[in-house]
Amino acid sequence: MRESYDYLIVGAGLSGLVLAERLGSLGRSCLVVERRNHIGGNCHDRKDRNGLFYHVYGPHYFRTNSELVRAYLSRFTEWTDAKYRVNVFTGGRFWSFPINLGTFRQFCGNPAATEQDFREYLQRNALPIASPANSKEAILAAVGTELYELFYKGYTEKQWGRPAEALDASVCRRIPIHPGLDERYFKDEFQALPKLGYQPMFESLLEASKADLRLETDYRDVLPRVRHRHLIYTGPLDEYFDGRFGPLPYRTARYDLEEIDASRVPESGFVQPVLQVNYPGPEPFTRTVELKHATGQRSRFSNLVREFPAEYRPGESDPNYPIPGAESEVLAGRYRDLAEKTPGVTFIGRLAQYRYLNMDQVVGAALHTFDKLAGAAP
Repeated sequence: MRESYDYLIVGAGLSGLVLAERLGSLGRSCLVVERRNHIGGNCHDRKDRNGLFYHVYGPHYFRTNSELVRAYLSRFTEWTDAKYRVNVFTGGRFWSFPINLGTFRQFCGNPAATEQDFREYLQRNALPIASPANSKEAILAAVGTELYELFYKGYTEKQWGRPAEALDASVCRRIPIHPGLDERYFKDEFQALPKLGYQPMFESLLEASKADLRLETDYRDVLPRVRHRHLIYTGPLDEYFDGRFGPLPYRTARYDLEEIDASRVPESGFVQPVLQVNYPGPEPFTRTVELKHATGQRSRFSNLVREFPAEYRPGESDPNYPIPGAESEVLAGRYRDLAEKTPGVTFIGRLAQYRYLNMDQVVGAALHTFDKLAGAAP
């Protein structure tokens, strides 16, 4: 580790590694500091003892409509086309999800129901809420009470630790509703996973950056020993300011891996019917993911990752999901104002901006931030 760098980058996730690579391409020196014992942040993946990929911190499904983002990351990985299919398990059966005509046929018990039948059902049942103030109102305005209670109510409360009426309308609006037989969870033009996994992609980014890396290190322990011209911060926004205005609310989760022996894998090669199954019922977990559906790996074995959501407690767990709501947005606004007035520091990423961002949005923002940094002398 040198005595001085152009940039000290806090966090080795997508934002940090993309900026390290881009700045390194200009010959700028970077030190990347990461508290965990690996790079990649929450996108980190591994192989189990049977050689099957799994996502350590829950599923990360890459998709984008941005040719810029796709072309950039394609310099560091090849891709495996992926179809992200999701079911809901409730009432003792699997349901097609997001809600579509197939879901409606299951719901009404009529396999011959038409798209017009479904539209008429929605017109009769959707509540007349012109401007939904929260996630509950957003779904009631889209599908009505019956489908809200069947698919959304329980899942939302488990996932976020608060009822849907306490969450911003954008939370549940992220889930599409298809009037036809479209079972795709996402409609992005490009949907894929890195062919060799996320970890080799991150390693390629780091290698190209020529940055120095320190794992299992708190950046505050480095500050007194390393000079730098600019700080790039990707950690929790409130943590940087020592919680000056109080803690921002996050949700965290525990992810349990179950490696499944060949004797328990059906002839189909899969344990569950699709990549992800959501559980809105009394189960303590919210979803199970069988990644083999998307990776294209063929094996007599399989694995499932179960996600158990929990309230985030600093020092005891990692902050995973900023919680979008009226109160948190006001508090986050105060911290963002403070961040804008902090010289010599760039705040970027889901945690540092306190925004629910998809992976391609994170990469796009990092590339845009690089353009701004590149135009200024470090």
